[in-house]
Amino acid sequence: MNFLVDAQLPPALARWLTDEGHPSKHVNDLSMAQSRDQEIWAEAKRNNWVIITKDEDFVVLSGIDPSGSPVVWLRVGNCRRQCLLNWFGALFPSILDELAKGERLVEVI
Repeated sequence: MNFLVDAQLPPALARWLTDEGHPSKHVNDLSMAQSRDQEIWAEAKRNNWVIITKDEDFVVLSGIDPSGSPVVWLRVGNCRRQCLLNWFGALFPSILDELAKGERLVEVI
């Protein structure tokens, strides 16, 4: 499974995902950090990437375009990078399970 990590999340998350065997890009890698959500949505859809974000706008887009990319919506407050990676890493197996079942929106609290 390939992932696109949105701007509010650290590039380290994309590197962690890649290290875990899931090729991933951060929007910075694509020079899209300042792009509109719709442009990021279209790029993810074109490349068959799962979007990982803290931005509720992607939840709205997933409701408008159900054929678009799946969205992993992280509902975590601001925390240091290592804290985020530890939190996400513990939940990642269940996130993968939900995506494998065909879930288009995985809300992670």
